[in-house]
Amino acid sequence: MKPTLPFNRVGDNLNTNRMKKVTLILCVKLMAAMMLASCTGGGTRGEEPPNKTALSNEVTIGKQVWMTQNLNVDKFRNGDPIPQARTGEEWNRAGTNKQPAWCYYNNDPANGAKYGKLYNGYAVSDSRGLAPVGYHIPSDAEWTTLTDYLGGIEKAGAKMKSKQGWAKNGNGTNSSGFSGLPGGFRHFDGSFNYIGLYGHWWSSAEGSTGLAWDRDLG
Repeated sequence: MKPTLPFNRVGDNLNTNRMKKVTLILCVKLMAAMMLASCTGGGTRGEEPPNKTALSNEVTIGKQVWMTQNLNVDKFRNGDPIPQARTGEEWNRAGTNKQPAWCYYNNDPANGAKYGKLYNGYAVSDSRGLAPVGYHIPSDAEWTTLTDYLGGIEKAGAKMKSKQGWAKNGNGTNSSGFSGLPGGFRHFDGSFNYIGLYGHWWSSAEGSTGLAWDRDLG
C-alpha cells in the first residue's frame, strides 16, 4: 500500500515499497488511508471537523494511537469536496491534471462501507488536509515505529491483519488491534486489483528523487 513494481509480499509479512510519485504516483494505484492521532495517549481531538465522519474507534499500540478503520470521507478538513473518480477516464484525467480523487473499490458503495474509500496521492498530499483535526497521515518513520513495536516486519503482519476477510487462509490474529483489511487498489488504467488478498496504506513520506513510501499487508 502493481504491475509496474515487484510483488514481494508473502504470507503474513508487511512490506515497505517505494513507488514513483509526483505525476506517476497517481498512475500507480489508489490506496486506503489509515490515520494516526497527532497526540498520543488519547485525549481531545480539537474542534469538530467538516469531515467528521472520519472519526472512528482508536487503538493504542505502543505510544501511538491509530484509527481502527480506514478513512471514509469525501471532504477535506476545511470542508472542500474531494472529487470522486467514477470511471477510469476520470481517474486518468485527475492524474494528468494532478488533482485529488477518491473512489470505492469497483465503484461499489458496499465496498466503501467495509473498506473505506480509496484515495490517490494528490488527495493525500493536498494542503487542505485529508485527515480530520487531531489526526495525520503517518510518515514512513511512524509506520516503522509501529512495526518495530510489533516485532519487525516479519512478525508485524499477522498481528496487524484482521481475523477474517483475507483470502487463501491469509487471516491474521489482529493481536495489535490494528484490524487491517485487504481492500486492494486501483491501477492507473482504472482497473481494480487484489481485494481480499492485499491491503495498501499511504505514507506521507516523500523521497528527494520523487518517490513515496507505502505499506502493504498480504
